[in-house]
Amino acid sequence: MNIVESQDFAVNTKSLREVRDFARNIFDKSPILQSQKDELVLAIAEAAQNIVKHAYKDNQDTTDKMQIKISFKDNELEIGFFDKGKPVNEENIKHRKLDDVKPGGLGTYFIQQIMDEVVFKESTGWHNHLVLTKKY
Repeated sequence: MNIVESQDFAVNTKSLREVRDFARNIFDKSPILQSQKDELVLAIAEAAQNIVKHAYKDNQDTTDKMQIKISFKDNELEIGFFDKGKPVNEENIKHRKLDDVKPGGLGTYFIQQIMDEVVFKESTGWHNHLVLTKKY
């Protein structure tokens, strides 16, 4: 089964609900990974939130869009995130300690636990291109 869908979203916290709805609608159309749908929507929402919170930390009034592309092919789910925010320094990405009980700071931990692979790739026309992969 080959499915490829993408959508652009405003880079702000209000659009995060639209991001979750977009992802949920795609998973609702596909019988694949149904038992993991909620976890996958969480991973997508956390990655989108990190774009808003970190890549655009100093530019909250941006008119930029972030693009999310979800594809199923060759027994693999691939979720691509594209933005033109502050370029990511992968060395700075780390979640807080799990025994530090407080809200926030675990998005990257959840993403890494849910997905099989999390990588940044080069992409023409974008500053950041994050790819989340899950085999099925």
